[in-house]
Amino acid sequence: QEQLVESGGGLVQAGDSLRLSCAASGRTDIRYAEAWFRQAPGKEREIVAGISWSSTRMFYADSVKGRFTISRDNADRDNVMNTVYLQMDSLKPDDTAVYFCAAAASTDPWRVPEDGGEYEYWGQGTQVTVSS
Repeated sequence: QEQLVESGGGLVQAGDSLRLSCAASGRTDIRYAEAWFRQAPGKEREIVAGISWSSTRMFYADSVKGRFTISRDNADRDNVMNTVYLQMDSLKPDDTAVYFCAAAASTDPWRVPEDGGEYEYWGQGTQVTVSS
């Protein structure tokens, strides 16, 4: 079973940057597409960015294109299978939300699921607050 642990959230001002990390551990014989979702108070959960298991395809929501970058470090150390990062630049108050890391078992090296229902594993979430 895949386990995901997020870190890196916090309180910043508009225009600042933050980097979120998601440490993934679990079975190494299964490949996973991974993504970052967010949910703001009173709003539905939405996908922010995703990366295919081969790291060859990335997806970004229109609202974050050009500002956010998703990447993956596949180094296997200390029982951590990989770490997925979300570099967030030029943050806006509208980016305020709880950010969740998610993983979906995948056999397609090019696919990034955009529907949260396709992701079997979720982290506990990390709060990002951007003040104006």
